[in-house]
This record gives sequence, C-alpha cells and structure tokens, in this order.
Amino acid sequence: MKQIAVLGTGLMGGPMARSLARAGFTVRAWNRDIAKARALGHGILVAHTPEQAVTGADAVIVMLSSGPVCEEVLFGPSGAARKMPQGTLLIVMSSIAQDEAEAMANTAQELGLRWIDAPVSGGTPAAEAGTLSIMAGGAAPDVDAAWSIFDAMGRVTLVGPAGAGALTKLVNQVVVATTIVSISEALLLAQAGGADPARVREALMGGFAASRILDLHGARMIADDYVPGGPAKYQIKDTQAARAVAERLGLDLPALTLADRLFTDLVAHGGGDLDHSALLLELRRRNGLPVPVTSLHD
Repeated sequence: MKQIAVLGTGLMGGPMARSLARAGFTVRAWNRDIAKARALGHGILVAHTPEQAVTGADAVIVMLSSGPVCEEVLFGPSGAARKMPQGTLLIVMSSIAQDEAEAMANTAQELGLRWIDAPVSGGTPAAEAGTLSIMAGGAAPDVDAAWSIFDAMGRVTLVGPAGAGALTKLVNQVVVATTIVSISEALLLAQAGGADPARVREALMGGFAASRILDLHGARMIADDYVPGGPAKYQIKDTQAARAVAERLGLDLPALTLADRLFTDLVAHGGGDLDHSALLLELRRRNGLPVPVTSLHD
C-alpha cells in the first residue's frame, strides 16, 4: 500500500499527513483552505478537490470537523467516495457519532469500499509526534490491512465492528470533558483558598490524582495558555453526541450533563476557539473573578 489521500489538513489532519509522508507513503492532501494543504511540505501533493485527492489512492483518511461534513464530502451528490475503486480502505478518523459512523459504513460497503471508523486521542502534540491512540471500528482483516498506516500515526486498537471506534471516542471524550471540569474546579479552589495552583498541581502529580490531563491541561490553566489543541467548540459536539447515546440507552449520566452545560456556556461566552482547557475561564466568570482572555466576554 503506497498512496494515501488525506481529506482535511487542519490541527490534527496536517500533522497526521506529515507522519504518513515521513513513513514513506505517497500522500495527496485536500483541505477547504488550500493554503493549509500547501503548507504541509514533506513532498505531500496538493489536490484541489476531494475527488482529485482520492483518485488512485489505496487508502483514504478523513479528518474533517464533523459527521455531517464527512457525509457531504464523501457521499454527497459529487461525493469523493464514488470516485474510489472498489476495495479502497476508507478510514474516517474524525470524531463522529456512532449512528453516523454506522450509516456511513453501510453506504461505503454498498459502494464496495472497506470502512474503518478510527478516531484518535492525544491532541496535536501526539499527532505531531506520531503517538496517537487510535480506536478502530471495523472488520479485523481491514484493520490488519491498514496496520502500517496506523503505525505511522500512533498505536491502534481494534475495539469492535463499524461504529465501535466512534463510540469509544465518545467514551474517551466523556473522560476528558469531566476530568477538565474537575481539574478546573480543583485549581480554582486551590487559588481561592490561598494555595499556589502550580505547586498544588505539582503535588497532585505525585499521587492518585495524577493524570495526563492534569499534567498538560493543568499546566495550560496555570499559564493561561489557551491556544487551541482541541477547541472548545468541538468538545461540545462530542459531549452532546455522548448524551444522545446515553439517552438512547436509557442512562442518566449527571457528570456528563454538567460538563456539556459548562462547555456550552464557555462557547456561548466567546470561548469556542480557545482550547478546551479554557473551561477554567467559564468557572472564573461564574464566580465573578477576573477572566484574563479578552475573547471570553460576558
């Protein structure tokens, strides 16, 4: 397998495309903003349309913003999937809802394509380092066929049939969203009580409260550095999708409901393009404390 098309070269798709190129694959990339595709370097070819990108590709990686956008680009009236030869590996790595993944998998299979929903975790640092955690839903032979592709970007785990990867990413996002809420509250409480939040974080990292989110996002909160790795506006897409699955299954998940409401409020108050660790700013706003980022307004 030599030629790979990458549809979507934003914060995550761009570094993933570069990892594939460094691994020796021939990569052709498309992005709505073509300047982002042209800036990739590493010998990556630039396509002007999704259809041009997928022509002749052995595998197509999709890293677009949402399920509806994936549906439009792949299966719309001039959808790129219709230009893919039968047997092409179609690997959708966007964070999409489980029912969206299952529906698109059915359409792909009707077209003779091999479908894998394979969302990722680890954010832009892991995308740039090629150390993403990849959650794959699909047929085992198809995931095996894509192994070298996944290996260039991180570590893949087959979690079940089509749709299971999307569900696992929602589960991941429940953990991420609720943990960010907990850490935001903890650091705010520490500061309000007179402790040094940086030293509190350092102490917590030596005990049971330690986590990657406390390590990375806790540091962002203390530094008031909210340049987006994972924008808050995409976090609520995931929390809302997870709530929809919980409702369908008859589950009451109060921590998820609270996290979804807090992130929704953060976005409503101007923080949608900030990193999701900026939830701390929403808690500061709620408590009448100074908010040090001007893009979060009352």
